[in-house]
Amino acid sequence: MTLTDLYQRPGFLLRRTHQISAAVFENACASVGLTPAQYGVLTVVAAEPGLDQTRLSRALAFDKVTVMRVLKGLEERGLVRRERSSVSRRQMTVSLTADGEALLAAAREPAERAYQRLLSPLTPAQRRQLIELLQTLTEGLADEARAPFVPLEASAPAAGEPRARTRNTPT
Repeated sequence: MTLTDLYQRPGFLLRRTHQISAAVFENACASVGLTPAQYGVLTVVAAEPGLDQTRLSRALAFDKVTVMRVLKGLEERGLVRRERSSVSRRQMTVSLTADGEALLAAAREPAERAYQRLLSPLTPAQRRQLIELLQTLTEGLADEARAPFVPLEASAPAAGEPRARTRNTPT
């Protein structure tokens, strides 16, 4: 294999794209001090306050250790609150604090700027195609993932955005 072959492999390109995506997000959101993982957790918790940590990890396709690490940091900053579930004493539920809600609201504009910056080299048609191809790839190989993805019910996408596709995964 040559270096050219290596640099054209999907895995290499996806890893490099992820590095760039994280850097773009972190640069855009430096003023609010959020990482992509933290923003994802806050967004999911805002969409479904009181969800349990297991459903939260599945809704983001995070392993339990990662979601616990992110939650611990957010809790230390006073952005989320974890409480024992009234349904199962073994489960912890998560909700945003008032500070968490305020920070998430402040992060929406920088996060949108990051999204637009990441896709800026592409035409609108290429953007739609990229999202569709990534969805096809992730759905087609979902059984290979280390962490399951079980999306929460989502609202309808905005005009012009591709609809999120999901596979039926047992919970």
